[in-house]
Amino acid sequence: MAKVLLIKKNPCPYCDRAKTLLDNKGIQFETIDLTDKWDELDQWKQKTGWKTVPIILINDKLIGGYNDLRALDDEGKLDELLK
Repeated sequence: MAKVLLIKKNPCPYCDRAKTLLDNKGIQFETIDLTDKWDELDQWKQKTGWKTVPIILINDKLIGGYNDLRALDDEGKLDELLK
């Protein structure tokens, strides 16, 4: 099973949508909540090159945000990445 990491903060409707999508698919994932942890969030943004939350990684590879995750699922590619 792939390692899925969801980096989020609150409030963030896109973070909530990503969590719901993963939960609904029965995907196990780790969540890092960086609410009010601006320095850590900035570190993740610099490390990944992604400027918004959520930051979603599968097997340490940047997937992007919620819209990217949803697009992968809609195209039928998400399940392949999770194997």
